[in-house]
Amino acid sequence: MRKILTVALAGVLAATMLFAGCSKKEEAAIPEKIIVGTNAEFPPFEYVDDNKKIDGFDIAMMKEIAKRMDVKIEIKNMEFKSLIGSLESKTINAVAAGMTKDPERMEAVDFSDSYYTSSQVMIVKKDSKLKKMTELKGKKVGVQEGTTGDKLATGENFGEKQKPVVKGVDVRRFPKGVNAVMDLKNGGVDAVVIDEKPAMEFVKNNKGLKIVRDKAAEEYYCIALPKGNEKLVKEINKQLKAMKEDGTLDKLKAKYIDK
Repeated sequence: MRKILTVALAGVLAATMLFAGCSKKEEAAIPEKIIVGTNAEFPPFEYVDDNKKIDGFDIAMMKEIAKRMDVKIEIKNMEFKSLIGSLESKTINAVAAGMTKDPERMEAVDFSDSYYTSSQVMIVKKDSKLKKMTELKGKKVGVQEGTTGDKLATGENFGEKQKPVVKGVDVRRFPKGVNAVMDLKNGGVDAVVIDEKPAMEFVKNNKGLKIVRDKAAEEYYCIALPKGNEKLVKEINKQLKAMKEDGTLDKLKAKYIDK
C-alpha cells in the first residue's frame, strides 16, 4: 500500500512540476520587459539626441509596441556586430536596428514582419563617375562592420533573389558608418555602401559627397527576436499590423524619416 501510495504521490509531484514548468515557459514567451538592443549610429532610425538619450524611428516604434503590449521597455546601445550574439545569449530579447532579414541571420534568430523598405546606396565624392554597384569591382569600399552593406560589398547573396550584387570588392570595415564616411572624405576609400536614409543624413552633413542609387540593392527592415519564440513573434507582428492599419507607423515615419 505504501509503495502504491509513494508511486502515486511521485506521479502527482511529477505532473505538478510538469505543469509548473509549462506555466513558466508560457510566461517566459512574452517577457515582462522588452530589452531592445540597438546601435545608435544609424540616423534617423537610431541615434543619440542632444539630451544624450537614444531616439529615432526604431526606438519610437518599439516604445509604442511595448505600450500596446502593456510591458516595460529598456534600450541597450551596443555595436551592431554584437546584436545577434546578445540576442542568442539572452542579454536582450529584441533587436531594432534597421536590421535586414537574411538567411544567415535566420539561422540564429527569428524575424518579425517587415516594417520598412529601404535600399543600400553608395556614398561617393561629387566628382566620382560610379553609377552602379557592379562598378565597385576592384574598388576600395567602406562599410559598417556586420551590416547589410558589409554583406553586399563582400559579395554575399542579397535581396529576394538571393544573388550577389557585386564581386571583387576591396572591403574596408569600420565600427561606425560615420567612420567610413570620414575615410571616404580623406581619400581612403572610393565609396561607402550603407542604407539609404543614414546615407542621406551623412551627405547632408558633409559637403562634397553625393548618393548613387541602384535598384538592385533593395531590402526590408525587421525586428529580430529569440529563435523559437513563436508567441513573441506573433504578438510583435500583431502590434505592427495594428500600427500600420491605424496610421501610427506613418506618423512615426513623418516625424523621423520624411521630415
